[in-house]
Amino acid sequence: MQRNLFIKLKAHLKKKEFTILTGARQSGKSTLLKQLQAASSAESIPCVFLNLENKTILAALDADPLNVFTYLPSTTKRAFVFIDEIQYLQDPSNFLKLLYDDHVEKIKIIATGSSAFYLDDAFRDSLAGRKKVFQLLTCSFDEYLKLSDKQDLLDEVDRISSNKKAKSTKIAYLKNEWETYMLYGGYPAIITETVIEEKINRLKEIRDSYIKRDILEAGVQNETAFYNLFRIIAGHGGGLINVNELSATLRIKNDTVNNYLLILQKCFHIALVKPFYKNLRKEITKMPKAFMLDTGLRNCLVNNFQPTDIRLDKGELWENMCYRVLADKHGMDAIHFWRTADGSEVDFVLPEIEVPYAVEAKYDNALVKPAKYKKFTETYPEIPLQFGWMKPFDETFFRRQ
Repeated sequence: MQRNLFIKLKAHLKKKEFTILTGARQSGKSTLLKQLQAASSAESIPCVFLNLENKTILAALDADPLNVFTYLPSTTKRAFVFIDEIQYLQDPSNFLKLLYDDHVEKIKIIATGSSAFYLDDAFRDSLAGRKKVFQLLTCSFDEYLKLSDKQDLLDEVDRISSNKKAKSTKIAYLKNEWETYMLYGGYPAIITETVIEEKINRLKEIRDSYIKRDILEAGVQNETAFYNLFRIIAGHGGGLINVNELSATLRIKNDTVNNYLLILQKCFHIALVKPFYKNLRKEITKMPKAFMLDTGLRNCLVNNFQPTDIRLDKGELWENMCYRVLADKHGMDAIHFWRTADGSEVDFVLPEIEVPYAVEAKYDNALVKPAKYKKFTETYPEIPLQFGWMKPFDETFFRRQ
């Protein structure tokens, strides 16, 4: 299965800039890189795949970046070098800068790397104008259906989404798949695992093993405080991030809290959503809201895989799911929230997209009270407010996406 990002990445291979692919561990970066290599080879483009977990290759490139040319086939064309786990280099930023500045006409680098690489100031500063970064999240719902080999259900989603009067005989199956996706998330290895107990075990492995690697590579000193912060965010998805309160709760400095929040963002585990405001006096402008980028990992951190209908946190889980749907559709930077000093709030506001709109997430449609949001609709008549709910689950669910 090709990820939705594949098309954008393939188009960028023709560009002069180097292509950098980032995302959470186990989100499918290496697989996507190999698919890009296969597509390039099929077009007779000279290319090579270098996995830097291979210590021999790593040592050669650390000794001299120009050793990369010894791995290339003999050619007069510009060659593509696909590098997996580039953060293992001693100085990956300098490696990329040297090859771009002196040899960009001969070589194109397409690389993946972990959070440790992207936290490096040298990466951000020295590579300005020399690279384009693409973010790979865990699978969206349509990718989930593809990877689950349920193309018939994906076709049904497309049909009812494009026809306002369409009815589906498969709506119960779609509800079951959505529930599964919301409970166990979009990591590819979780989707392809068919046994529920094994899905949970694999999520625990991601939580305990791969996140520990993030912690080590990012140089976190207080592992317990970091993990507790992660669990607090998972349990209060959509809540305001008050650094002072978190500092007091975790007994660490404010600067440490901010550093851990940055690491969690760069590891692609959480997103911080900034407030939307125009009236500085009446609207809160400082504290962001935090959301998990994978609801399966969220449920693993709070140790709750109960069906949504009987969960005490179904409202928070649903709001987090709505955030992820909007992020897949519009990108994370497009999403804001609105909140006033007197407590009026709208969950999601997208003011900068081509057709602006806002979304209030309610698990049950019976909880939707349009009059409650009169202040927002009167203040921002140019941003229409929509409501997103899980229950009742019918064809309109997919038309609202």
